[in-house]
Amino acid sequence: MDPRSSSKIPVAVLGATGSVGQRFVSLLAEHPWFEIAALTGSERSAGRPYSEAVRWMQEDPLPPAAAGLEVVPTAPGLPARLVFSALGGGIAGPLESALAEAGHIVVSNAGSHRMDPDVPLVVPEVNPDHTALIRSQRFAGGDAASRGAILTNPNCSTIGLVMALKPLFDRFGLERVSVVTLQAASGAGIPGVPSMALLDNVVPFIPGEEEKIPAETRKILGQPTLQLSAQANRVPVIDGHTLCISVELTSMPRKDDRLDVERLAKTFASFRSEAVRGLPSAPVAPVVVTGRREGPQPRLDRNRGRGMAVTVGRIRECPVLGVRFVALVHNTLRGAAGGALLLAELAVAQGILGEDLSRPAALAARVVGSLG
Repeated sequence: MDPRSSSKIPVAVLGATGSVGQRFVSLLAEHPWFEIAALTGSERSAGRPYSEAVRWMQEDPLPPAAAGLEVVPTAPGLPARLVFSALGGGIAGPLESALAEAGHIVVSNAGSHRMDPDVPLVVPEVNPDHTALIRSQRFAGGDAASRGAILTNPNCSTIGLVMALKPLFDRFGLERVSVVTLQAASGAGIPGVPSMALLDNVVPFIPGEEEKIPAETRKILGQPTLQLSAQANRVPVIDGHTLCISVELTSMPRKDDRLDVERLAKTFASFRSEAVRGLPSAPVAPVVVTGRREGPQPRLDRNRGRGMAVTVGRIRECPVLGVRFVALVHNTLRGAAGGALLLAELAVAQGILGEDLSRPAALAARVVGSLG
């Protein structure tokens, strides 16, 4: 595929054969702005057609346009300045840095650079202004047409948590947060957790999760002293992380000396962000409130907003912190590839990528107009 033959922006997917890499490929197949120009993989996969190198695990069929692409090594010089990283944590750091040094814009789902002080960790509806951090990155020399950068997507559970916390933070303020996560098997990638370890079982330990969630949440919300306790569990669900959240608010909404649950529900449901208005992957309502007593549930609610919305339910009084509720996030869509795709759309809309990506004038006008 010659990216210059299309009016769309050419992109590459790093680590395209893995679980998140496959999600990227599936989502990019019909994307109105982006077109896959390269797929990278390990030495074992390089040189083979993608259809032979990948063990396709998505519900949608393997996109024909991707099937015939030859998998190439992950290295600078890819035929796309914008690259999506689905690389594993063990190798992502140096490879992403090398690509940024060579002028690529890396939108990463890996954790290697999330906590670097000059790397933005962004949920577009929550902290879109944090993308300005790239101006201080060491890759930022030269003009907009040649400089590289790294932008990162948070941990899949963190995304669900901060999207649920943001409306409360803006309206009432946050003092303390406690979250217990019930995380789907797909969060462990391919091949994931052995079936005999997870079937008929709950595994109350996921390496690194209980450290990542508080640290990332504080960075995204800009609240370095926020008290936050996290406990992480792996459960036998395919997709969809459930979060049981309790919060202490600075200002407690009350009505007739009782918690004003209706006001809290309206606060969640009315949450919007002008920063993402008009972006292809943005859900109309970032946070959806379910009225079902037994909701949210992964099987019933993970695909709300095309898998990009967080569903909240069971809003009620907490005898310890004041407010408790349940949130659900689709971990491989909103929590991974879909979230990173929305971040890339935000970067295009903000002009971060420059004008060298063959972005047609009509597309630029639509983006700018949709945000105005």
